[in-house]
Amino acid sequence: MTDIVVFTGNSLSWEDAGSLLDADYRPPVKRNDINILVDKGGPDIIGIIDGIFFDRAAVAHREIIRAIKAGVTVVGGCSMGALRASELDTYGMIGVGRIYEWYRDGVVESDDEVAVTFHPETFEPLSIPLVNIRTTLEHAVENGVLDPVLGDALLGIARSMYYPDRTYAAMVRKSVGQGLVPENEQDSVIDYLVHNEVDVKREDALLVIEKIKELAGL
Repeated sequence: MTDIVVFTGNSLSWEDAGSLLDADYRPPVKRNDINILVDKGGPDIIGIIDGIFFDRAAVAHREIIRAIKAGVTVVGGCSMGALRASELDTYGMIGVGRIYEWYRDGVVESDDEVAVTFHPETFEPLSIPLVNIRTTLEHAVENGVLDPVLGDALLGIARSMYYPDRTYAAMVRKSVGQGLVPENEQDSVIDYLVHNEVDVKREDALLVIEKIKELAGL
């Protein structure tokens, strides 16, 4: 049986992931987590979805490369997995999903495009990742809910915010203060964005699980 370890939690819950793939699910990856696995003989496949970014040391490039050299298949997408896969696909790391492609192709560059703050015990996200805001605003523009100029302005406001503060409500309220959205329309705009969010991170996390299943022959 294929030995599989997957680092996830805030983009895709262990419960949801476990309903699709039997694996050893662990919290968002941090520095030395993969070294520890390799030192113990390593699993057959490591999936990286979520990871620690700013408050603790992030997983190092060299430990992923070390795992690959040790014969471990490393798959990444969605969040930290997408970021590292875009940097290490030439070393053999397998990247999947739109966010990986955006990083690989230079469509997005900053780490904070995928960063969120989350509950330390449940891993539930407490802010909205910029990639989700970006795709949700694009969807709203395409559906005629927002004017393209307003969509760009809202994205600019979201980009200017510190990542733990990013929510649709905070973004729209800032736009009201800047005279971009009328105060009497802010609640309807917030309501639309919240209930029509395009959760590209979850979509890509599911693709990581599907890729692992494919590689494991499941």
